Amino acid sequence: MIGRHFNQACQQAGWQTVGIARNSSASRLADEPFQGMFRCDVTDRDSVAKIFEQHQFDVVAHFAAQAFNSLSWEQPWYTHQVNVFGTLNVLECVKKYCPEAKVLLACSSAEYGLTTVSDGLLIENRELKPVSPYGVSKVATEHLGYQYFLNYGLQVYLPRLFIHVGTGHPPATAIQNFARQIARIKKGVQKPVMSVGNLDSSRDFIDVRDGVAAMMRLLDSDLVGQPVNVATGKAHSIRYVLDTLLELADITVDVQESTDLLRPSDEEILLGDNSKLLGLGWTQQYSFEKTLKAVLSDWMSRV
Repeated sequence: MIGRHFNQACQQAGWQTVGIARNSSASRLADEPFQGMFRCDVTDRDSVAKIFEQHQFDVVAHFAAQAFNSLSWEQPWYTHQVNVFGTLNVLECVKKYCPEAKVLLACSSAEYGLTTVSDGLLIENRELKPVSPYGVSKVATEHLGYQYFLNYGLQVYLPRLFIHVGTGHPPATAIQNFARQIARIKKGVQKPVMSVGNLDSSRDFIDVRDGVAAMMRLLDSDLVGQPVNVATGKAHSIRYVLDTLLELADITVDVQESTDLLRPSDEEILLGDNSKLLGLGWTQQYSFEKTLKAVLSDWMSRV
């Protein structure tokens, strides 16, 4: 989802873009691929190298990942294979074929791990204590980027993305799952019963359009080789998300907790200090409620 929105922003800026996606990527079901789209698995070193051999890149933005905390508990090997070795393939190709290019690596707030409300805003130099396989894989991703910046002089930017929310996303996160269930209930294809996981955790949610705008600013900055939180500085509970979506849909449902949606470990809160981002002149354009409304509308059209 983020890659698709980032590509649109680049094209609007007048950049010529080339993208890769797995042949089995869910993006095939959402949109026709643009002219510069190539089918390539980021874990296939030779296939990635072929793309770099055929083009001379000024900017390389790497968003390909197994991006879901929940799935990482079920598929830890696959999560590390994609997130760590996929990133290694990209960095090796940049080093070999376009060492002057700017490199944007999608890092994650899941790297912070063990946090409580008393911790307040999370600053970038805080000790990282990831609690999920996904979080661990993203720490490795970020450290790989720093290593290639330090040892090989690559211009690597390390945005630590808090929860990005937008349209066209699969129902693998709480917001998308809630919106999909509500849309199904509204259209009469699901009984007014919703399955939910932990509603008490809180997250710093950011509209994907605001996140992309932040990363475009980051690429124009001198904050190379250092993590930068891409966050709003505000956190909302998962319970608030559910209540707001139900209010927007104007329906009443029976909410039932499902053990299948509970994780072995879950961060109490992830709330980002966005001082570095604000220092680049970035401002939030989309309120959380406006984002939720767009997501619900999207699922009403998709169900």
